[in-house]
Amino acid sequence: MQSERPITPSTLSVKDLPWQILWDKEKCTLCGKCTAVCPVNAIELGVFRKRTVKPPLGFLETPTSVYKAYYGIRQKTDPAYNCIGCAMCNMVCPNDAIIPCRSDEADKLKFQIDRGGQPRRRGGRRNAAGGILDRIKFIRISMLTDPALDAGRHEFELRTLLGRVLPPEENLKFLQTNGWIPPVREIYPLIIGGMSFGALSPNMWEGLQMGVAYLNEELGLPVRLSTGEGGCPPRLLRSRFLKYVILQIASGYFGWDEIIHALPEMKEDPCAIEIKYGQGAKPGDGGLLMWYKVNSLIAAIRGVPAGVSLPSPPTHQTKYSIEEAVAKMTQSMYMAWGFRVPVYPKISATSTAMAVLNNLTRNPYAAGLAIDGEDGGTGAAYNVSMNHMGHPIASNIRDGYLNLVKLGMQNQVPLFAGGGIGKNGNLAANAAALIMLGASGVQVGKYIMQAAAGCLGSESDRCNICNIGLCPKGITSQDPRLYRRLNAEDVAQRVVDVFLSFDIELKKIVAPLGRSTSLPIGMSDALGIDDYDAAERLRIKYVV
Repeated sequence: MQSERPITPSTLSVKDLPWQILWDKEKCTLCGKCTAVCPVNAIELGVFRKRTVKPPLGFLETPTSVYKAYYGIRQKTDPAYNCIGCAMCNMVCPNDAIIPCRSDEADKLKFQIDRGGQPRRRGGRRNAAGGILDRIKFIRISMLTDPALDAGRHEFELRTLLGRVLPPEENLKFLQTNGWIPPVREIYPLIIGGMSFGALSPNMWEGLQMGVAYLNEELGLPVRLSTGEGGCPPRLLRSRFLKYVILQIASGYFGWDEIIHALPEMKEDPCAIEIKYGQGAKPGDGGLLMWYKVNSLIAAIRGVPAGVSLPSPPTHQTKYSIEEAVAKMTQSMYMAWGFRVPVYPKISATSTAMAVLNNLTRNPYAAGLAIDGEDGGTGAAYNVSMNHMGHPIASNIRDGYLNLVKLGMQNQVPLFAGGGIGKNGNLAANAAALIMLGASGVQVGKYIMQAAAGCLGSESDRCNICNIGLCPKGITSQDPRLYRRLNAEDVAQRVVDVFLSFDIELKKIVAPLGRSTSLPIGMSDALGIDDYDAAERLRIKYVV
């Protein structure tokens, strides 16, 4: 039946698609579960005709053809319905009769995916394997004169500070001049980065919040979670659990009317305020929440009409420059909370990050700086942005820390790194490497989605449809038929598991260094790499 399809300039064969459906006719019972669960309608039930030649018994009769019609699974070849490799069909199949397989051909879809003059968007991260963080080794092992520690039995102080840390004499002078002292929070060095309510499903967001609350209340780990730019549910704003939350404000200002109105009723202050100026996965671009994800609940929290696409501009439109924005918005946020809550900006990793940092060192209100590298994830970005734009996080953090060292402020202005941490599953190792390069903590998003909720997206462009609201696991969908697949309590349990395992692995890295009373921030003599150019750039040891 494939030959009966019309041939157009964008017509592809199954062989040309990046993901190909393998279907076993003998195992299939035609239950229809696979076609029902496919998020992009890449497969359908089709009618096939099979020709069988029936040979004669003798030499006098001629062979005859017998035609038999049967039902089976057909893969669509229209680029608009290409298989994304999520394997949901395989998960629901009772007979293991169907599975997607990655093609070994060059991806012809790249040439055909554009429709109506619009380039393709996708969710996930850039399609690039490896990374400099996975190649860094920890080479300083304490021995006789500086003994190593027992990771299983020794007490470790795996905490970091969020806020402007002034020397005691400057604190007194600051108090006398301004009447307050810059607030500082002691938090866990692994932060769940900004994933907004709206970009994530209600079940996913609830699971994250429950997991963070349990880590704080029951296990004593001061884990913090950023809300992203979608505002915050009213019940959370008025609960005691707000102290575990970092409220993010971005250029769209979604939900901030509700936050400001809730100020008099807040039982607790938030952990911090994060002002987002950039995102590593799409540097220089604003955000976009598509209209089909803006249901009545999302609209109410964000303070917008339902069913309307919500773009966030690339810049804060009310300010002329980032310097002006940082100065005025930081001060105004401090004033709103009575100078009790740390306020810091978040920017994309860029060659101009040092200029931003230098401005922050002269701003007494700035509580730190978060830098998001090129391998960060996003719900929707153009391929050209995700694959070809951005700055690696390792060198940006290193430059920032060394710049602070020159100014003698490495212990005053904390740096937080994000973007591709744990990209290949090495979360603790990547985090430890960035901490020793100069970061005070790290932010993760995509890793939490993968580890806590079973996100199917990968760097080989598997799934990665976060932007269209058809997430097969219900993580980034606002469709109740999809997000009900996700159990919030299971997500919470997995969040706890992730942080406990991270804590053990981080101790396993820190213990051989002989460090227990503080994080090894900037301890670059413990790092080595087998790439000479990378070693020179990061100012760490070259080892082979």
